[in-house]
Amino acid sequence: MLVILRLVAGLVLARGAPRSAALEMRAATAAVAQTMRIARSRAIASNRPVVVALDPGAATLQVSGLAPRRMPAGIAMAVIATAVIATADAPAVIAFLPDGSSTGGRVELAGNGRRSAVGVDWLTGRVSVADVP
Repeated sequence: MLVILRLVAGLVLARGAPRSAALEMRAATAAVAQTMRIARSRAIASNRPVVVALDPGAATLQVSGLAPRRMPAGIAMAVIATAVIATADAPAVIAFLPDGSSTGGRVELAGNGRRSAVGVDWLTGRVSVADVP
């Protein structure tokens, strides 16, 4: 019995943990939504605007003052609508204001045959997540 357990453990360690495309997409979507919610909370708590910079080319997003967060390999990010759309020189931004509102926007993630979207309401700053058909 011990030999079988060692064999299984060896295979798992050699190959890594099994991955699911659906779980990876959910995790990436949750990370983007969490980043937006953190930015909104920081704006309200500090009584200052907080900006989330979205760079689809580098597949990163960054809350002002924090380290950038990279999307997992195989997950592409597209900024569909924001007040400032990404260019070659500058990333797109979604700003959260001290009253909880924002400039609004929508970020779509795609990978492994799946798509999802994170939306930010401009009036309330509410962050929502949805699957994209």
